[in-house]
Amino acid sequence: MVSTILKLITGGLEAFWGIPILGGAIIFSMAWAPLGIMFVLHIITLIFSIMEKRSFHGSVLGIITSCLGWIPFLGMALHIITAILLLIDGFRSSFK
Repeated sequence: MVSTILKLITGGLEAFWGIPILGGAIIFSMAWAPLGIMFVLHIITLIFSIMEKRSFHGSVLGIITSCLGWIPFLGMALHIITAILLLIDGFRSSFK
């Protein structure tokens, strides 16, 4: 169930980064460090998801989002889509 907790955490963080203007401004002001941190968190979530035989599509999309998140409008859209996917998957896993 570690993967479920990690999906909820990374999904919440992705939702925060997807907030128009605010998320991008914070990422930019921190020299894109949050994208690197999210990249690592998504890899950890992916590993736990595979070990627990859970869905890992959100983590893969999160890795892609971390790589492309520096592109202004594309990054925002990817953060929002990734957040939705991770949170749905996390909540679905928590009720099983």
